[in-house]
Amino acid sequence: MTIIIFMIILWYSGLFFQTFFLHRYAAHQTFRMSKFGEKVCYILTWVCQGSNYLSAYGYGVMHRMHHAYADTEKDPHSPKYDSNVFSMMWRTKTIYQDINQQRVAVDAKFTKNVPQWKSFDNFASSRVSRLIWAALYIVFFIVFTTAWWQWLFLPVAFFMAPIHGVIINWFAHIYGYVNFKVSDTSKNLLPFDFLMMGEGYHNNHHKYGGRANFGGVRWYELDVTYGIMKVLNAFGCIKIKKSALAPVKREV
Repeated sequence: MTIIIFMIILWYSGLFFQTFFLHRYAAHQTFRMSKFGEKVCYILTWVCQGSNYLSAYGYGVMHRMHHAYADTEKDPHSPKYDSNVFSMMWRTKTIYQDINQQRVAVDAKFTKNVPQWKSFDNFASSRVSRLIWAALYIVFFIVFTTAWWQWLFLPVAFFMAPIHGVIINWFAHIYGYVNFKVSDTSKNLLPFDFLMMGEGYHNNHHKYGGRANFGGVRWYELDVTYGIMKVLNAFGCIKIKKSALAPVKREV
């Protein structure tokens, strides 16, 4: 039971900082926060994502490119231009690393105001950091595993952030329903997105990329992350932009 609880905590804590900090803040800047708060989020992203830490800069720039080039040959990840999920994951990894390590030239519109903490990213993304986290996961499993099948969760712990990405960037472009006609294949994966904390409302998000609430188009589309953002906004931890609060109605 301890392993199951650990995996649930790892899944949702890492996912929260991916959608809250990397996605809604770094990529789309739907809210503002202090430089101190920004650095706290960097550290908590590292703690929660561990061995699969993603840089706010690399993620933010790549995600902006995904929106600009969705389902075209320039899209960093698309089921239309990758033969299978593993080739998409590998191509995404390569493009992310090239961007994060600034090995490729990127149009300024994709990098504008994207937060970057180079020294911390270098540490958190280092092989040493990833191996230390992997070793800690292994020790935890050695101590708390009570059945052989629980070891099957260990690879998931190692690669949780890429798995989160695959669920949205592959499956949410193949399965689900749509509220809006858009120029790509994005779909809403689940009516109530308990699995991805709002990330699964992918069709809504592709229609209104700058909107803080990814759900809320239909009455049952509850965006859990947005609910947390409203609480943080009420306490003054963040400031949701007025431009990110516009109400919308579905078109189909």
